[in-house]
Amino acid sequence: LTLVRRHFALAKSQLARMTGLSAQTISVIMRSLEDDGLLLRGEPVRGKVGQPSVPMRLNPQGAFFLGLKIGRRSAEVIVTDFLGQVLAKERTTYAFPTREASLEFAEASIDGLMANMRPVDRERIAGIGIAMPFYLWDWAPTLQVPASQMAEWRNFDMKRELASRFEMPVFLQNDATAACGAELVFGPQDGPTEFLYFYVGFFVGGGIVLNGSIFTGRGNSGALGPLPVPSARGGVVPLLDVASLYILERRLEQAGEDPDVLWGSAEVWDIPDAVLDGWLIEAADGLAHAVVSACSVIDFECVKIDGWMPAGVRDRLVAAIGSRLSQRDMTGLERPEIESGTVGPDARSLGAASQPLSQRFLLEACL
Repeated sequence: LTLVRRHFALAKSQLARMTGLSAQTISVIMRSLEDDGLLLRGEPVRGKVGQPSVPMRLNPQGAFFLGLKIGRRSAEVIVTDFLGQVLAKERTTYAFPTREASLEFAEASIDGLMANMRPVDRERIAGIGIAMPFYLWDWAPTLQVPASQMAEWRNFDMKRELASRFEMPVFLQNDATAACGAELVFGPQDGPTEFLYFYVGFFVGGGIVLNGSIFTGRGNSGALGPLPVPSARGGVVPLLDVASLYILERRLEQAGEDPDVLWGSAEVWDIPDAVLDGWLIEAADGLAHAVVSACSVIDFECVKIDGWMPAGVRDRLVAAIGSRLSQRDMTGLERPEIESGTVGPDARSLGAASQPLSQRFLLEACL
């Protein structure tokens, strides 16, 4: 299934060559997957000699996946098909996430989305993935809410709560790592197998991909937000204090602008140039420093930048990082390519939905 996804369509002879399995074994496996509704037959391709080959491709209706993203300013539930296409979504925004409201939103949205599916499709839902920040209770000061309001998250297990309410597997991952997973699963299949990934949301975070697999270490490696970087005001601060959208939100407030423009939609932002330009400069400086630091540890061939922002803003940020990187001393290091992510603002939600897909049907690292 991983190989078919990567190459879009493959004949049995091609799969036998790639895997080293016998033609008979491949035939048995492919017939089983076709009978299970996971694969579809394409039109026969006739060669000069022998029997025509029949390419097999993934059946979009072969399986469905639910993804829940809980963020600092919004929550979202999506349902995707086997190809990762978003079929429906529910979204809400708030000043800060509360345990009770987040659970109520998740339950109501999942129930609603499932009710709108055909019964035969509901039966093929393979699981729920959750993407949410770890240690939410630690962010009360930055969210500018009393610590008591966030303390309820400390002993709350969203994965367990949803697993007790829905009869299907439930998976959980850090939100930025999940976004990285979306880039790995749904991004270009001929792209780099090792890259550093940044997702710029309310807080900036990221992930690490090594040999075609996400590297999480003991669970939170590649978070990147706490990485120390120089501040334009002097001293050293965490990357999240210069390259996060909460900084842009506060600057909008200081300029007398409505900060909610950031969270309603990531398609278009109506933001004064002076405010956006100032944030882009500082964010690019911090991210360029973070790239150099990371590449001093692992020789990444590529760094991908994505986030909750319009594509034009993201591309400006990528260009600014590349420009700042040219001014850094990279003696002894290989400069990585700086690229825009390919998934976009929905990366965290898609990353949530990709968890049951990856865990149940795919191999992350597959040559």
